Amino acid sequence: MKNIADKIFYVGINDRVTHLFERLWSLRRGVSYNSYVVVDEKIAVVDTVEASFASAFMQNIERATAGRPVDYLIVNHMEPDHSGAIVALRQRYPQMKIVGNAKTLQMINGYYGISDNVVEVADGSTLSLGGETLTFYLAPMVHWPETMVTYGNNAKILFSGDAFGCFGALDGGVTDEELSFEDYYDEMVRYYACIVGKYGSPVQKALQKLSSLPIDIIAATHGPVWKRSIEKVVRVYDELSRYSAQRGVVVAYGSMYGNTAALCEEIACRLREKGVEKIKIYDLSSADISEVLRDIFLYRGLVVASPTYNNELFPPVRELLEKISERTVKGRLFGFVGSYTWASAALKRFGEKAEKCGWETLPCCVEMKQSSLSVTDELIDTFVTAFSGAL
Repeated sequence: MKNIADKIFYVGINDRVTHLFERLWSLRRGVSYNSYVVVDEKIAVVDTVEASFASAFMQNIERATAGRPVDYLIVNHMEPDHSGAIVALRQRYPQMKIVGNAKTLQMINGYYGISDNVVEVADGSTLSLGGETLTFYLAPMVHWPETMVTYGNNAKILFSGDAFGCFGALDGGVTDEELSFEDYYDEMVRYYACIVGKYGSPVQKALQKLSSLPIDIIAATHGPVWKRSIEKVVRVYDELSRYSAQRGVVVAYGSMYGNTAALCEEIACRLREKGVEKIKIYDLSSADISEVLRDIFLYRGLVVASPTYNNELFPPVRELLEKISERTVKGRLFGFVGSYTWASAALKRFGEKAEKCGWETLPCCVEMKQSSLSVTDELIDTFVTAFSGAL
């Protein structure tokens, strides 16, 4: 528990046990589940935590409220890592009213069988706690359809749900007055790329809706509470949701026996010689896919290489292209590299996927038969020159 503003307390939990977020994304630094309590004439809890941490969460609330009963639970987002302790909270405070929009309340009934003592709010609805007034703004598809954010008018605090959140447990502090924005930057981009990346247009609409609010604190459901870094975190989300990118290249490949890998190393070296300073190289058979996606959101260029495998793309390469397609990544320059031993198919499959997704691609590609790097030397040079010039 920590006091983050007048009458507002952080009562979240650090999870250093879970290894995969959503059973998909690596958590090498853990993750926090953030919840907040507004202690006024009435007491409101904003979001909860993952169910397995309910006991510690309840202790945090009781300390923050000094034993007073909770009057309201504000549910900004129904994903179970934030709604998982609703049942425990309702059992402890049976008279507590649960506040959410229509879609939220339907999900609460569907997940937890709770339909009584609820308060439905709409876009722009308010709730007075005494000195503090909460205003609710719907933010659908950031990143679930029921998502909303809650604004505390007196404290100028935005309880933003998953927006502006990041991976990484909180190391000994809660706010960015204690924790460095730079230490969480990569985890914010990685979180956005993996979890929110598909929803750039809804994020832009939400940013526009909230742009006129004076905000002194952003209290997200993951990561630090932002005070000093508000302009930075809003800029990050604005740039990522517009698919803005830096000049740089991600080189991602699949390679069964090292020949395609050697080809990609050569391409990367020549890109560097052409003045491309930011280059990230990933072997997709061993890379953390969340880090690959993070860098694809950061950099304009993507070179993808695959051997022909069963007349298709190498499976990890195919999986990466699917993840890019799912996130509707825009404004990227794709360069395709294929290799084969006796029958060429990789470049054809790359072309089919690029046409289907409408990706910007170079007219020239590189294809290597067996391990003939020297034979493809001129083709590599043509490809690298065109690619670096188009970044």
